[in-house]
Amino acid sequence: MADRLAQVAGHLSGSYPRGLLAGEVAIITGAAQGIGRSCALLFAKEGAKVVVTDLEEKKAQAVVDEIKLAGGDALAVGGDVSADDFPEKVISATIKKFGKINHIVNNAGFTYDRMLHTTPDDAWDIIMRVHVRAPFRLIRAAAPYMRIKGNTENRSVINVSSTSGLHGNVGQANYAAAKSAVIGLTKTLCKEWGAFGVRANTVAFGLVQTRLTAAKEEGAAIEIDGKKVALGIPGGGNSSVNRFALIPLGRGATPDEAAGGVLFLASPLASFVSGHTLEVTGGAGI
Repeated sequence: MADRLAQVAGHLSGSYPRGLLAGEVAIITGAAQGIGRSCALLFAKEGAKVVVTDLEEKKAQAVVDEIKLAGGDALAVGGDVSADDFPEKVISATIKKFGKINHIVNNAGFTYDRMLHTTPDDAWDIIMRVHVRAPFRLIRAAAPYMRIKGNTENRSVINVSSTSGLHGNVGQANYAAAKSAVIGLTKTLCKEWGAFGVRANTVAFGLVQTRLTAAKEEGAAIEIDGKKVALGIPGGGNSSVNRFALIPLGRGATPDEAAGGVLFLASPLASFVSGHTLEVTGGAGI
């Protein structure tokens, strides 16, 4: 088996010696840490020029520095994805620096968990704004640079969803609704932009080991509209609770493993894959 895997890897590297995304330009939101950071580093390793956007600009610049140190090319753009001026800011910076857009990965997001009957309007609205409205507005702003007649380049949009969007989840009415909406947005984009050679896919993650799935008691938080929102899962650090019991592979994914699914959807290996939701879950939810 090992010999066969090595043989397949050799075929891939032979077909794409400069990388699966050589010469292409990718915008990745929420790319300063977690899955987004892993995506940025992996895309750059595969030859892409990466626009690293994040609410925390200093951390975004650190990712850019890491990419450049490894011989790649990248640009950091700080800002809130839900801000009205964010799409124009990112698109303009990308075009000015790199001259085109091949891929958009709408990854930025967070959880604001409450039981449905105790969810306040602001907890509902901000999740919708970040997970649905923001991707829609960024895609719309990129339209002039992606809806190109006669396009022959590899172009795609990848929206990040979740198993919560597929199956619902206790305490996540807002997040589940938003991540479900993203799937509908992606399928519509697939049908509208397919004529321009643009593919649109969703990746639905299960349990990935990031600050969103760490123990809430660790104190990770994000500031939104001047309000501190705690991140993580209550009691997530309780060793007596088997968080992986419903995952056939028996563990959570690393951010790098999650990024591999995103790379596949962006790469030429998925050249005839569009409108699809790729479940990266270790077998959970089947």
